Amino acid sequence: MKTEARLFTGVAVFFAVTAAGYGWWSRAEPAGTAALAIAGLMATLVAFFLRVQYRRRGLRAQDRDDAEVVDTAGPLDFFSPHSPWPITVALGALLLALGVVFGLWLALIGFGVLGLGVFGLVFQYAGRDDPNSAPTGPDVVVRTGQRSSSRSDSAPSS
Repeated sequence: MKTEARLFTGVAVFFAVTAAGYGWWSRAEPAGTAALAIAGLMATLVAFFLRVQYRRRGLRAQDRDDAEVVDTAGPLDFFSPHSPWPITVALGALLLALGVVFGLWLALIGFGVLGLGVFGLVFQYAGRDDPNSAPTGPDVVVRTGQRSSSRSDSAPSS
C-alpha cells in the first residue's frame, strides 16, 4: 500500500495547493475554495489510512519490484458472509433523508438508527483476530459437554 499512499498524498497536496491558489485568486467566491479544501482533506484521510495499513502490514507483493504473480495467491482477507448491519445503515440513512423532508423528529430517529448501524458494522468482528477472545456472532456454534478422546490418547489394552 506504499504506492497507493504516495499517490493519495500527491492528490492531497495537489488539492491543498489548488485550494490555496483558488482562494487567493477568487476572494469573492468561497464555495470553490471550500470544495477544494474538503477534497484535499478527503484525500489526506485516505492517504493516512493507507500509510497506517502499510506500517501495520508491511510490503505487499504489489509493492516489490521482484515479485511474481504467484506471490499474490491465496485468500485476500476476511469478508463477512452475512450481516444485518448494512441494511441497518441503509435504513438509518433513509430515515435521516426523510427527516430532512418531513421533520426534525424523523431526522433524530434516523441519526439514532444510523449510529447504531455504523457502530454494529464497525465492531461486529472487533475481536476476531485476538486469539484470547471468545468467538461471538450469529455463525458461532457453541458445543457443550466432554471432549471424546482419540485412540492415541487412551491407554493400550492388552
